[in-house]
Amino acid sequence: MNLNFFLGIGGALAAAAVIGVVGYTAERPPMESVQRGYRGTGMVEIYNPRTLAKEYAANEIPASLPSTGPVGPPAGQAYQNVQILKDLSVGEFTRLMVSITTWVAPEQGCAYCHNTDNMASDAVYTKVVARRMLQMVKHINADWKDHVAATGVTCYTCHRGQPVPANVWFNNPGPPHPGGVIPVGKNIATTAAGLTSLPYDPFTPFLEGNADIRVEATTALPGTDNKSIKQTDWTYALMMHMSTALGVNCTFCHNSRQFADWEQSSPKRVTGWYGIRLARDINNNFLNPLKATFPPHRLGPLGDVAKVNCATCHNGVFKPLFGVSMLQDFPELAK
Repeated sequence: MNLNFFLGIGGALAAAAVIGVVGYTAERPPMESVQRGYRGTGMVEIYNPRTLAKEYAANEIPASLPSTGPVGPPAGQAYQNVQILKDLSVGEFTRLMVSITTWVAPEQGCAYCHNTDNMASDAVYTKVVARRMLQMVKHINADWKDHVAATGVTCYTCHRGQPVPANVWFNNPGPPHPGGVIPVGKNIATTAAGLTSLPYDPFTPFLEGNADIRVEATTALPGTDNKSIKQTDWTYALMMHMSTALGVNCTFCHNSRQFADWEQSSPKRVTGWYGIRLARDINNNFLNPLKATFPPHRLGPLGDVAKVNCATCHNGVFKPLFGVSMLQDFPELAK
């Protein structure tokens, strides 16, 4: 055996060691598969039961306080400056306020939103924000059933016991890049685009703006493809975000033999279509108008407010809280 043989063996072993350290991504069995689309189309989701067990634990809902029923006069008569929930009885109103404290600010308590010396005061900015968020929740439950169905949402859906939800986003100015501009903000792996080198801000054009998401040509003939590479990259980045945010792959919504064809897609694609527009509605009509209400330290690097994307509610699972409805215990948030 000559020296080249040993050098070759050594190189192969070194490469195998590197692959073992940084390139091994397979998961050990057993795995579980669920048919999410039409049979015979390969529209199957693969789940790791060990990962699912952790996700179920992370998505357990808090116990609801027992309903008091209509105890006492309307809150709007009993208290000053009640604007959104004034028709609730004092008992129902108090139960909801205590619940919201648990859902949003369990450590800070009532003082997170209220001046405890004058509960009617709007001097604390978070009270003004919370009032608008209550309007938003009621709007989602009443007017966006095409996305949230009867399951609905509550404050806990996004907040999970935190004053600021874990998954929010700001307009992204991108990293410093002396000597030139990074085209469309690409070639920087970010979680927003599923750790790919696609554009690092897929949210501004689609979840705040109204950019066209459809980029595939309708035929193979020249002249029918009117979309730019930039639009395509942005679309792919948004799809990567949606996949990560819901913990699914492309075939959860699409038939990979023809991604663009709605008739071959699963019904969940329609739900996702409404979800994109719901996020856009929330960002433009409820969050962006609060810019002047937030103090500077709550704004992003470009001076914008924190906004929602798919992960804000979903938190990595295909249905927020795995489809368990908290709304049934708080029907006042659906009216």
